[in-house]
Amino acid sequence: MTALAQGYAGRCVIEGLDLSVEPGVTGLLGPNGAGKTTLFRTLATVAPPLSGKLELFGEPVTNERQARRARRRIGYLPQDFGYYPAFSVVDFVRYCAWLREVPAKKAEHATREALAAVGLADRDRHRMKSLSGGMLRRAGIAAAIVGSPSLLLLDEPTVGLDPAQRLDFRELIRSLAGAGAAVVLSTHLVEDVGAACDSVLVLNDGRVCHRGTPRQLAELAAPTAPGDSPLERGYMTVLGRQPLSEGAA
Repeated sequence: MTALAQGYAGRCVIEGLDLSVEPGVTGLLGPNGAGKTTLFRTLATVAPPLSGKLELFGEPVTNERQARRARRRIGYLPQDFGYYPAFSVVDFVRYCAWLREVPAKKAEHATREALAAVGLADRDRHRMKSLSGGMLRRAGIAAAIVGSPSLLLLDEPTVGLDPAQRLDFRELIRSLAGAGAAVVLSTHLVEDVGAACDSVLVLNDGRVCHRGTPRQLAELAAPTAPGDSPLERGYMTVLGRQPLSEGAA
């Protein structure tokens, strides 16, 4: 995307953003309100940009026909995703495969493969409404990865997952990236970025204020920056955050 601007209700959230996403795992960090979800919605073609150029898979996206073609290759997990409560888990994932126009002869195998990848193969007949928060999130991840999309957009995917499930998730996205996918992972969990991502973008006020490797971000850490790890301190340094003064509540 080039010189991209995006916003809602007359308010500009992203302005003049230039961004290229390469194969591998990219971590997207930023405070609440930085524009991360807005960026994802734009990349997923949910909302057309107000201005600028959006290009996906080497082709410009300027109309609905082009957007629909791009969606076949995009897996998107929003923070809050919709589903029919009475659907079984397998029906939900298969339905998402249909929405992405995964060929019918491949859809069943792709659905079963996605469920196995997130550890829900034995829960395939359970109703979506009966799932715990962590299982529901895993079902959402399965829906995003079904059909092996080329671009995978995951907005806070590890919310509700226990530590073991988060480790499994990291392994999953590394395997997807190893198969050639571009994975963009938005999270507030800086340790997930350090463990799973090849590169990291820090977004603040709708602009990229840092891009590089997790190691490079950690090397920027100011000695007095708040945080429990070099990566957290580097992130807070880039944002310009200062530690609480002595005596502050």
